[in-house]
Amino acid sequence: MIIKKEETYHILKDEKNDFSDFASYLNKKIPQKFSTINIVVDLLKYDSISPEELLQFLPVSNMHRANKKSFVLVTNSVSLDAIPDELVVVPTILEAGDIIEMEEIERELGF
Repeated sequence: MIIKKEETYHILKDEKNDFSDFASYLNKKIPQKFSTINIVVDLLKYDSISPEELLQFLPVSNMHRANKKSFVLVTNSVSLDAIPDELVVVPTILEAGDIIEMEEIERELGF
């Protein structure tokens, strides 16, 4: 896994080429190592991801959000209309940073 540290979040990127293995790994690793950090998962290297495959991230996303931290998936290979509302998915890293910034402001305001 490749980790890029930004000011208010970390970007996690798969260095291998196995989507399911990466999702499973993050479901274990994020609660252990990244529970207090906003997370962006960079999935741009995967050309075709189904909405069902993205659901593999739902448990860790729900847990992370329950801890008042942002969890954003980045992919441009899935129709945003097909994604469940429980997951935050955007097509670019820049938009992921914007989402985290907005969510941080909302948390500060008590939403």
